[in-house]
Amino acid sequence: MWWIILLFAVGLFLIIKGGDLFVDAAVWIAEVTGIPKFIIGATIVSLATTLPELCVSLISVASGSVGMGIGNAVGSVICNIGLIMALSLLFMPGAISRRELLEKGFMMISSGAVLLFTAANGLLTNPEAIILLALVVLYIILNVNSVARNNRAAHIPRRRFVAREAGGNAVKFALGLGGILWGAQLLVDNGALLARMAGISEDIIGLTLIALGTSLPELVTTLTALAKKEHNLSVGNIIGANIIDLTLILSACTFISPEGLMVSHQTLVMDIPVMMILMGIATVPALLYGRFRRWQGVALVAVYGGYIAKLMIG
Repeated sequence: MWWIILLFAVGLFLIIKGGDLFVDAAVWIAEVTGIPKFIIGATIVSLATTLPELCVSLISVASGSVGMGIGNAVGSVICNIGLIMALSLLFMPGAISRRELLEKGFMMISSGAVLLFTAANGLLTNPEAIILLALVVLYIILNVNSVARNNRAAHIPRRRFVAREAGGNAVKFALGLGGILWGAQLLVDNGALLARMAGISEDIIGLTLIALGTSLPELVTTLTALAKKEHNLSVGNIIGANIIDLTLILSACTFISPEGLMVSHQTLVMDIPVMMILMGIATVPALLYGRFRRWQGVALVAVYGGYIAKLMIG
């Protein structure tokens, strides 16, 4: 019993310390290159923090649990927006580049819409996975163009590059990412054991600990970014992670599934629509006003809470 508690505490320490190192390194990259922190968050940070979702989905599909592939990806997006992004907007709403949000927000919403359309018959096949994969390529192209556009902007201040700092931040980045991933695994595994020992049902464990578990890197990165007042890094990370969840992860899962990726009726009629509503609340008002508002965070939490309650009631 005490070993489980100890490992749970170690996992918590690793993700907190790992998130601190990871965000420090990401901010340094942004300052040295002159690339806006929103773009850094939407690319490097989001690719790294979606590793747990990718691993869980691929392992699940490869082991025959095909239904978990799309469930994990869509569920992670719902958690990312309804809980993690909501926290960011509740505690630190702020201004955002309309152009960057339009590009990344449009890609995120488009990815959800394409998924809804291609999965309408209850099955994702290889040709449909290629469409999702094409969205990943388009997303990368948009980010490359954003970097080039911002590099041409003379008003963006850059931090002086120092070789010693580069080595130190590379180590921080690797250690931070490793700490987040390992800590998340320890926290989820041992948290689930503690929940079972306390008599909590498997359904509730799946809806809470496991669903949140694969999103822990995004949560830790967001909380650390907020503590360091790096609002744009936090939002960029969440939007980028969502795009990767819906495109790269689902296409990869479809490719390794012999019969395609099955999509449940509940996913089509409830999960994906709720996901699309959350995306709209998170992006449309910010595009209209040029900044995020605290009420958006309240609305996101309300929708997410209602969704979880509906799942538990059945």
